[in-house]
Amino acid sequence: MSPIRVGVVGIGWAGQQHLAAYQNIPDVEIVAIAGKEQELLHSLGEQYGAKLLFESWEKLLEVPDLDAVSIAVPTFLHAPIAIAALKRGLHVLSEKPLARNAVEGQQMVDAARSAGRVLDVVFNHRLRGDIQVLSDIIRRGELGRPYYAKASWMRRRGIPMLGSWFTNREMAGGGPLADIGVHVLDYSLFLLGEPRVVSVNAVTYSELGPRGIGGMKWETAEQTASAYEVEDFAAAFLRLEGGGTLVLETSWAAFRSPDDLIDFSVLGTEGGAELKAVGATKKLVGDLHVYRDVDGEIADYQPTAEPGRAHAGVVENFVRVLRDPAEWSANDGSLALTRARVIDACYQSAAENREITVE
Repeated sequence: MSPIRVGVVGIGWAGQQHLAAYQNIPDVEIVAIAGKEQELLHSLGEQYGAKLLFESWEKLLEVPDLDAVSIAVPTFLHAPIAIAALKRGLHVLSEKPLARNAVEGQQMVDAARSAGRVLDVVFNHRLRGDIQVLSDIIRRGELGRPYYAKASWMRRRGIPMLGSWFTNREMAGGGPLADIGVHVLDYSLFLLGEPRVVSVNAVTYSELGPRGIGGMKWETAEQTASAYEVEDFAAAFLRLEGGGTLVLETSWAAFRSPDDLIDFSVLGTEGGAELKAVGATKKLVGDLHVYRDVDGEIADYQPTAEPGRAHAGVVENFVRVLRDPAEWSANDGSLALTRARVIDACYQSAAENREITVE
């Protein structure tokens, strides 16, 4: 089996997760890395055996015989890098969200289809052990037909970097709704069996970030390099095809308990379930409860789950798909595009103060 030759663009935390994951997969060779910080770039090159190191992503894409590239850079660069890579015949694994908006996302999907190459996005939370266990329970029909669900990712002080590209609307496309809310949307629709979102009614608030509240302890408004341009809290009411409902909440900054909360609750015709995970580390396993009646008697139980594998699981799945050309056409980024369309509709709904139909 020929080694799969990969390059990684971006050497921050996310890029390093990709590098570590690739290194642990047999018959995968990390050929090239691109990043701006020279000292870190050379250190990572030595650590992962990558001999080709570049400051620019354009140079990395020119490397001969490259098979795939990981994109772990600010959101505004996802589309230009991915489209250029796909046009060169490379497979692409991109960090979430797919792009700043669905227009750019559609361009990426079109490029993947035209090239006959894989375009995948890092939705690692659907691979959490607790999410997978709950998914199996729902698929087996233990809850009957799910009709109402509520999910959130709430932070108290979690603005990634005040004054950075994260809080610049042009660069990021949005705040917590686009950043971590897209994870909540993805794992929720995954759990519910991928129903189509018919319409959304959403609100966004920017109450704390502009005042320098909600960042890391050492960050203040006076230290920021630019204005805070995105929301710090968002909530959305989603109407699903078939009559179901999904309610989402997400925050970077809110006066609530200090620990992150990732959760999902669902009501079905034959049972319900609640998943509550306090904290957001990749090893975390949340508390999962299932509520059912059997022969008229309460038959609640608490399933157990193994920790998820975060980026390692996503990268392994990406490589597995690359080794099976029969799966390429089904992995063209279209699922991530459906998420981008919903996020766009949420921002439009909040801006126009009305319900928006999702096209």
